[in-house]
Amino acid sequence: MGAGHAHKLYRHGHSPVHDLPPHCKLAAVFCFVVVVVTTPREAVWAFGLYALLIAGVAVLARVPAGFLLKRLLIEVPFVAFALLMPFVVPGEPTQVLGLSVSVPGLWGAWNVLAKGTLGVAASVLLASTTELRSLLLGLQRLRLPPLLVQIASFMIRYGDVITDEMRRMSIARRSRGFEARGVRQWGVLAKSAGALFIRSYERGERVHLAMVSRGYTGTMPVIDEVTASRAQWAYASALPVLALVVCLLGWTV
Repeated sequence: MGAGHAHKLYRHGHSPVHDLPPHCKLAAVFCFVVVVVTTPREAVWAFGLYALLIAGVAVLARVPAGFLLKRLLIEVPFVAFALLMPFVVPGEPTQVLGLSVSVPGLWGAWNVLAKGTLGVAASVLLASTTELRSLLLGLQRLRLPPLLVQIASFMIRYGDVITDEMRRMSIARRSRGFEARGVRQWGVLAKSAGALFIRSYERGERVHLAMVSRGYTGTMPVIDEVTASRAQWAYASALPVLALVVCLLGWTV
C-alpha cells in the first residue's frame, strides 16, 4: 500500500486500542454504529449508556476529551438541521421555552442528534487511534472491493498534493494584488478552480502512465499482511457486544 501517511485526526500513542489490528477496529465501529441506529429513540437512557461506552474507549485509548470534542464540531451542519426539525415537522404541538414546536419534530431532532453524535464520536476515535495506511490495510483485509480501496488510497495520497497546488495558486493571486472581496472576483476564482481541475486531471494521467509503465495491471501489491488473534477479536468486540445488550434492553424495557 506504500508508505505511511499522517493525518490530523490521528493521535500517536501506545494504548490497547492503538495496538488492535485495524480491521478489528473497523468491524467493531461499524457494528457499534449499526446497533446505535437500530436503538429506539424513546430509550433515552440507552444513548446515555452508549456515551459512557464511548467515553470508556476514549479513556482506554488515552484520547483527551478536548481532542475528541473539538473534532466533533464536524457535525455542526447536522446539528443545525436537527434544530430546525421541531419547527418544520408537522404534528402535535407543544411549548418549549415559550416556542411552539411539534412533538414528532422534537423526537426527530433528538434521534438525529443522539445517533449522529455517537456515530461521529466512534469514527473520530477510530481515526484517532489508527493511521490512514492501516485503515486501508484493514479495509483490504475485510475484503472491501479492491477498486474502492485503490480509489481511497489515491485520494489520501494526492489530497495533500491538490491542497498544496491550491495554496500555491492562492499565493500567486495575492502576489499580483488579487483579493476576493465580492461578486466581481468570482470569475477569477472560477478560472482558478478550472485550472486546478485541469492540472489535477493531467497529473492523474501522468501518474497512471507511470504506473502502467512499471507493470500496473489493475491491482496494487499488498506489502503488509495484517492479522488478528482470537483474543484481539474478542477485545475489539467488547464495544459492539455491550452496545447490543443495551439495545436489546431498550427494545424490551
